[in-house]
Amino acid sequence: MKPTVTETILPDRPKSSDGLAGIPAGMVPLNRLRRRMQGFRSQPALISMAAILAALALWAALTGQGVVKPLFLPKIGTVFQAFLDAVDGRIDGAPLAEHIAMSLVRVVSAFLLAALIGIPVGLATGLSPALRAALDPFIEFYRPLPPLAYLPLVIIWFGIGETSKVLLIFFACFAPVALAARAGVSAAAADQVNAARALGASRWQVVVHVVLPAALPDILVGLRIGMGVGWTTLVAAEMVAASTGIGQMVLNASNFLRTDIVLMGIFVIGAFAALFEFGMRWLERRLVPWKGKV
Repeated sequence: MKPTVTETILPDRPKSSDGLAGIPAGMVPLNRLRRRMQGFRSQPALISMAAILAALALWAALTGQGVVKPLFLPKIGTVFQAFLDAVDGRIDGAPLAEHIAMSLVRVVSAFLLAALIGIPVGLATGLSPALRAALDPFIEFYRPLPPLAYLPLVIIWFGIGETSKVLLIFFACFAPVALAARAGVSAAAADQVNAARALGASRWQVVVHVVLPAALPDILVGLRIGMGVGWTTLVAAEMVAASTGIGQMVLNASNFLRTDIVLMGIFVIGAFAALFEFGMRWLERRLVPWKGKV
């Protein structure tokens, strides 16, 4: 009796010990492990939450057992009580909302100023080699300098008012934004630029409709970096005769060894910085949905 076509083409394959045809026994646990790892990768929020809870549990264990002295790491309840005291205005004579409002005004004002100036400067230096050669030495010179290095000059030139505070944060935000915009210009393909010119587009139209959309992903990355640098510079900016602000509150608390207030201020700054970061990521997904998919 001749075998049928099906039997000839698809002969019986040996089954593994787990009952899966054609798969060696040792491969079944490996495939299951891969599926589980893919499940973990699809739930990053749960992993992040588990890591945070583990860190809090370790913090509570170290402080609860007296392993770490309160001067170096106070208890979670002590930090939370400092937060409640700050909300009621029992710290530095002003409620926490006022400190947060002043810090937000300084950071957001400096960030918007850096975006309004840094993006055009970056695009211009990316499009013009002469302008790039003229401005690059100054940007690259001051970019790695810490804000505390030129803080005395800012105070001498602009005084101790709000202008010096905003300018100090602006200088910190400007370089990442400008350099990211300049790097984004190179993302525009020469074929796209030539095609636009062949269709009769002017230089300004090429910049607006070809160069700017191509540079937008890099610009958004530069804005995210600039915002982060702005928050890190906040404490240095509020060293300049500030009466309110989260950074000023943290500095005053450090002078009196109030570690609980210092940690509370750090958490507040970190929370607002994270909110701005998530907002920038949301904006990036809305404006450049093609990023990472092309």
